Amino acid sequence: MSDRYFTPDEVERLIPRLTRIMERVMAAHAAGAEAGEALAAEQKRITLAGGGVVDQGAWRARRDTLERSARDVQAGLEGIQRLGGEERITHWHGLDEGYARRKPL
Repeated sequence: MSDRYFTPDEVERLIPRLTRIMERVMAAHAAGAEAGEALAAEQKRITLAGGGVVDQGAWRARRDTLERSARDVQAGLEGIQRLGGEERITHWHGLDEGYARRKPL
């Protein structure tokens, strides 16, 4: 968690940038999930068949997609961590109060 604090106006200005980052993170996550599911299905097919021929190029490509997607998701989340920010600012709380004692703006 960041020790950086924002005014409502600062957060409002960050929202477009955070939105772009999250769109990339969600796309990378979806691509990684798809590649992971394809790899798992192929592994299951091979196991059930007692072995088999694997398209090594396709396997490597899916594995590379999975690894790249994981890196992209991590990079996006780290970028958000550096920026901070919210979707919309509707509440506030003092530094020593915490989330439970938040109050409407």
